[in-house]
Amino acid sequence: MTFMPNDVKDWTVGERQTNPSAIHMFDRFRSLEITRMLLLRVFLPFACGYFLSYLYRVVNAVIAPDLIRDAGLSADGLGMLTSAYFLTFAAFQLPLGVLLDRFGPRRTEAVLLLFAAAGAVAFAMAQDPTGLVIGRAMIGFGVSACLMAAFKAFVIWFPQDRLPLVNGCQMAAGGLGALTATTPVELALTIADWRGVFFVLAALTVAVALLILFVVPEREGGKSNETLRQQLLGLKSVFSSSLFWRAAPMTILSQASFLAIQGLWSGPWLRDVAGLDRDGVANTLFLVALAMIAGFVTMGMIAERLSRAGIPPLFVSVAGMIMFAVVQVIVIMQWTAAVAPVWMAFGFFGTCGIIPYAALSQRFPPRLAGRLNTSLNLPVFVVAFAAQWGIGTIIDLWPTTETGGYHPAGYQTAFGLMLALQVLAVMWFLFFRRQNVPAN
Repeated sequence: MTFMPNDVKDWTVGERQTNPSAIHMFDRFRSLEITRMLLLRVFLPFACGYFLSYLYRVVNAVIAPDLIRDAGLSADGLGMLTSAYFLTFAAFQLPLGVLLDRFGPRRTEAVLLLFAAAGAVAFAMAQDPTGLVIGRAMIGFGVSACLMAAFKAFVIWFPQDRLPLVNGCQMAAGGLGALTATTPVELALTIADWRGVFFVLAALTVAVALLILFVVPEREGGKSNETLRQQLLGLKSVFSSSLFWRAAPMTILSQASFLAIQGLWSGPWLRDVAGLDRDGVANTLFLVALAMIAGFVTMGMIAERLSRAGIPPLFVSVAGMIMFAVVQVIVIMQWTAAVAPVWMAFGFFGTCGIIPYAALSQRFPPRLAGRLNTSLNLPVFVVAFAAQWGIGTIIDLWPTTETGGYHPAGYQTAFGLMLALQVLAVMWFLFFRRQNVPAN
């Protein structure tokens, strides 16, 4: 199906070559046709995958009371269970980078999503904490490619100067997943229990795997002809880049803190510190997810436009991370006079940590895109695993309150530690100057 109107389609080849108006209109409509193809056949399928990935990632923040009740979990146990997603996710990142560059994003993500579906079924059928951890770990492994495969595909299909915006839109799809994991999941729990929710998620995951496999086209450059040794040398060149190590710490700490808190501990904080009931928690997390969506798109647009004016996207990211730190200070001070706006700001500015992925992709050769992004994603999710579990361990150092909740001082200490590490990482970026980038 063509997007061009009939009068344009009917022009002869000669008219298109000699008539300036014909050339302009033909090129314009051809560009629109290509853009539509990219949106429907490349962006949309990968966006669906990341939607599910993020839904899986944060759904425990809403179903936490059910898991605590049914499995008898402590704060430490809840943190361990939920963070198992991050552990397997992180463990597969370096092999994933090689697979993405060798076999392409389409096949790699489609196969892995089937493991996520199996994990969702295992989680739904689990009868004890061990079974829940196994299911959660399988889900993390299965969705480990959802963002990196998309970033690899976008490098192949989209112009480099569009990557910050396209990546931001991809992250907005994740925000929709986070949004769905709040009030909509809470409403679903009035019809079915959390096990039923995960059976539905398993079916949706299989459907998205098939969508990616049969809708996303192949393109020359999507797969590498490099030998395994050459691919490993490419991985080495990423890790030997001082530019990578300049940007990595702030990206790692910002993203890990955001993932750990937003993906689990935001819900209990709203219950124990802000005093919200279950519906209030779900509704506030819904607003946070909306703010995330706005943040991903807005920050991507800002980074793209300022880059045209000569302002590097990395510095846009740093400015956003500083604002994110300010919001965290308010959360740590436990100021509850305006809970929803503060947490919405948390969701909005927490998205700035994703900009370095696109910024670094612009500075490295396209052939290294998969290995570059997964090399950055590996420590992000290792630290997110440690942070999500560690926050629970710190919270458990204080006795529970009379209402059975966690003590506010535990949140204050744990969140404060994460903020201090982020500040140090931003300082490292600002004062680290030596750079080198692998050659094409």
